[in-house]
Amino acid sequence: MNTKIKANSYNPDDYERPSVAVDIVLFSIIEAKLKTLLIKRGSLPYMGDWAFPGGFVEIDESLDNAAYRELKEETNIDQSQIYLEQLYTFGKPNRDPRMRVITVTYFALVSVDKLNNPQAGDDAADVGWFSVFNPPDLAFDHSDILKYAITRLRYKLEYSAVGFQLMPETFTLRELQESYEIILVEKLDKGNFRSKLRRTNVIEPTKFYRDTRGRPARLYQFKVDAVAEIKTRRLFP
Repeated sequence: MNTKIKANSYNPDDYERPSVAVDIVLFSIIEAKLKTLLIKRGSLPYMGDWAFPGGFVEIDESLDNAAYRELKEETNIDQSQIYLEQLYTFGKPNRDPRMRVITVTYFALVSVDKLNNPQAGDDAADVGWFSVFNPPDLAFDHSDILKYAITRLRYKLEYSAVGFQLMPETFTLRELQESYEIILVEKLDKGNFRSKLRRTNVIEPTKFYRDTRGRPARLYQFKVDAVAEIKTRRLFP
């Protein structure tokens, strides 16, 4: 028996279809704190509440393009400034009071020295950076999304060189260690950190130094191929 459905016997209007959205969790280290960028919603639902930049995927665009577009429209941050990858898909039936909406969330990182001044646009009433550990009440299920994104960030620090996306072009070893401590909320042993970092072979010294209270500190940079995954596997215990 042929179980294939003939094309002319299928009517898509006979089936309910969920909408698809994207939401972007953008992290940066600002003033020695791990922060995330939020927009204040300018329309219903949750008008006036804070949420992650995002919106509906257009019928003719890819998920990645939708994420870049929404980030640009709502915050004026360009895709050339950030590192972006898919995080997770959230799809509880009641997560959006308007309709059934499945959101593909994205995890993004940017160094503070690469940031343009974020500006609210599109349907956003305002935009701002907030500590990930003390955010305002968030719309939809974005509190759950934030918790998941923080866990993913910490996990990725253990096995990849993704953390360099949060660093400026050059940095001291102290600054690099402090950035990881901010994210992990954990004090790392200086000697152990530097020993493991040397074995990973993902950074290299520059010829420049930064004046400190003591002797000048050498500036380092990540090697060109440091972005490759698994480069710093198990860097941190």
